[in-house]
Amino acid sequence: MKAIRRFTVRPLLPDPLRPLSDLARNLRWSWHAETRDLFQSVDPERWAVSDGDPVRLLGGVRPARLTELAGDRRFLRRLSAAADDLHDYVTGDRWYQAQPRTAGLPAAIAYFSPEFGVTAALPQYSGGLGILAGDHLKAASDLGVPLIGVGLLYRHGYFRQSLSRDGWQQEHYPVLDPNELPVTLLKEDDGTPAQISLALPAGKQLHARVWLAQVGRVPLLMLDSDVEENDLGERGVTDRLYGGGSEHRLLQEMLLGIGGVRAVRTYCRLTGHAPPEVFHTNEGHAGFLGLERIAELGDAGQDFDSALEAVRAGTVFTTHTPVPAGIDRFDRELVARHFGPQAELPRMDVDRILRLGMETYPGGEPNLFNMAVMGLRLAQRANGVSLLHGQVSREMFSGLWPGFDPDEVPITSVTNGVHAPTWVAPEVLRLGARQFGSGRAEDALSVGGSDRWDAVADIPDQDIWELRRELREQLVVEVRRRLRASWRQRGAGTAELGWIDGVLDPDVLTIGFARRVPSYKRLTLMLRDRDRLMDLLLHAERPIQIVVAGKAHPADDGGKRLVQELVRFADDPRVRHRLVFLPDYGMAMAQKLYPGCDIWLNNPLRPLEACGTSGMKAALNGCLNLSVLDGWWDEWFQPDFGWAIPTADGVGTDPDHRDDIEAAALYDLLEQRITPRFYERGQAGLPDRWIEMVRQTLTLLGPKVLAGRMVREYVERLYTPAAHAHRAMSADTARELALWKQRVRSSWHAVQVDHVETSVATTTAELGTTLALRVRVGLGDLTPDDVEVQAVSGRVDEQDRITDATTVPLKPSGGPDLEGRWLYEGPLALDRTGPYGYTVRILPSHRLLASGAELGLVEVPTEEAVEGAGVVLR
Repeated sequence: MKAIRRFTVRPLLPDPLRPLSDLARNLRWSWHAETRDLFQSVDPERWAVSDGDPVRLLGGVRPARLTELAGDRRFLRRLSAAADDLHDYVTGDRWYQAQPRTAGLPAAIAYFSPEFGVTAALPQYSGGLGILAGDHLKAASDLGVPLIGVGLLYRHGYFRQSLSRDGWQQEHYPVLDPNELPVTLLKEDDGTPAQISLALPAGKQLHARVWLAQVGRVPLLMLDSDVEENDLGERGVTDRLYGGGSEHRLLQEMLLGIGGVRAVRTYCRLTGHAPPEVFHTNEGHAGFLGLERIAELGDAGQDFDSALEAVRAGTVFTTHTPVPAGIDRFDRELVARHFGPQAELPRMDVDRILRLGMETYPGGEPNLFNMAVMGLRLAQRANGVSLLHGQVSREMFSGLWPGFDPDEVPITSVTNGVHAPTWVAPEVLRLGARQFGSGRAEDALSVGGSDRWDAVADIPDQDIWELRRELREQLVVEVRRRLRASWRQRGAGTAELGWIDGVLDPDVLTIGFARRVPSYKRLTLMLRDRDRLMDLLLHAERPIQIVVAGKAHPADDGGKRLVQELVRFADDPRVRHRLVFLPDYGMAMAQKLYPGCDIWLNNPLRPLEACGTSGMKAALNGCLNLSVLDGWWDEWFQPDFGWAIPTADGVGTDPDHRDDIEAAALYDLLEQRITPRFYERGQAGLPDRWIEMVRQTLTLLGPKVLAGRMVREYVERLYTPAAHAHRAMSADTARELALWKQRVRSSWHAVQVDHVETSVATTTAELGTTLALRVRVGLGDLTPDDVEVQAVSGRVDEQDRITDATTVPLKPSGGPDLEGRWLYEGPLALDRTGPYGYTVRILPSHRLLASGAELGLVEVPTEEAVEGAGVVLR
């Protein structure tokens, strides 16, 4: 019989146990082993059934057990110690508070993301973007960075994955009740739920409540449209992550960006939290936050242009997408319908809004509104998530900065990191604590520093190898449990599943491959030569075994076919004990999978992997990476701690031929280098060379891949400069900058380089020679205070394009001549041998610009201007 209404009945904790509620509601337990151990001791059996979720655990503990614990002095001492430790953690000074006051760090930063993967108990993520966002919050908490996270609360999350009997992916959307999640409702002082609203066309409203998840020191605000005040359609805005059609996605992103700013303002008003000086847009989905902030300043009396400059100064935009198809783009008319007098932001000119996101550049589609383009136009600082991805992003978005080489496009990079306390197995943590002390081990994981990681060199080989086997054995048990459950879902009876008891072997080289399943990640590359793969799996002396997991997007039938192809191969009775596919990849599975694998495999089409943080998590557990040189691996690969799969970048456009070449290279590495090294034994009966690679992975990669390192880089390189720019942008200053930009843009057509001459007229010169440059320029209505004239020099390629350029500003010599032309002069030192060249250019210049390329304006000499001066030195 089905219930007509559902309630969540919370337990009434005895007074001595009240701190358990506070511990359960702060998600620090998800990365703090002592707190998890405390909850496990409350009721070990129910802890296992609750999948390690303290809220679910406390909701099901018998009252008699609670009474018993309330009188257990030993348990109460542990509870008091845990509560005190949490209090010290959230109130004490940490890295951020120890920085000098002269650094001018921001008082607060608002961090917006469409998904957050903090813990499996709060399933609000789909993949790498969300896990990265969750790790960002946790690392910020560990460092004491005053971050406020902003996202949406999806009542169905992403989706749960299962398989049909023939291996086809099936999606399930369980309903999530916020009352059963580790979140609390944000309330006004009178106890009523805090609520924000957005205006919709035709006089309708979109209302949302705000749920608060406490991530250590960091509050995470999550907006929920499933409230009684909304009509049925509006209630479903936050139903599913990345679900629905274009209008549904647009409403989600308006609620995230515009509603998110309103939620932050409400939270700060109710709690006294410092208002953010910096707003960080994690991917383009939250880009509308800039419009709301412009509207706020408009309500305070600023015009659109000056408000735009003030908003840009304090905004950071991070792109995670290496392919245009991964960016949300909306039809112009759809966006226009949701803004303006009859909808949201009624006092803002719709055409000004549209111009921020339209692809009005060569190669763009002028009728499409691009969320990443808007994100870049609304942020003075932007970054990709690895060095290679920064380069890819500069090329992908170079149309926004015409006239500049991709290398000069103002998009930098901060390579992602992972939150080690979340992803490092408890067994690895215990070994580190035993070797060099728990405090030092915890410090190494959260703060980093190579000196702390050097102690790994002192761990005995035997201990490392025993740990690796223990983790592999745990994975074997976990795989069998999950595989049995999967086959039962596929309709198999118990009598059919005896073979699962022989799946995987804790003494066999184990390879992991787990990620989302878009085509470019090439889930099935390993199947290109099935006979060769089968030989590797079934080798009599050096076998391998592979654990595969991953979800295809519900609308991606191509991805689902890849999953089915892999599953059908794994179902073959000849290999099913050596290769398995585990459905429903998520955080809980990942925390078992990364530590238990010896090799982490990654074979995307280069350079389409923005970063690829799963390999970082594996590395922190002593797993070696086997990957295409893409994302972070391109940046930090060394033969000491892994292998690079050669790529066939120059074989043309035939993807099948490229896949064949790269799959063959993968098989070669496994056959000739990897399996022999794993199975060879030294004098002590241990694989000495393999253990040394594990040691090098931990010592050399460990400090680099930490989210703590990543967040420190954001603070130092992006957040703090953005805070300084924000503080400098008073209303008058913003107006001054806006008027200056308007004047420069309207006058730029008259800017030109009239003539260039040097003191050397030959095409050869000696190293150390200094040329004297003289450049005559026309500035129209502008003055030398508005521009910078630069000499750009460096080595040149076969097309005479300057590479590895050095720029030197030239100085005006006297006033304008009778024709209104200005003379600029300066030295040019020839400090490199070989083919060498130079040019000159004019850029806008203002003290408040973050980059000379910011306006996308540049003037270079015409052929007539450089006649006799276009010297290439060889």
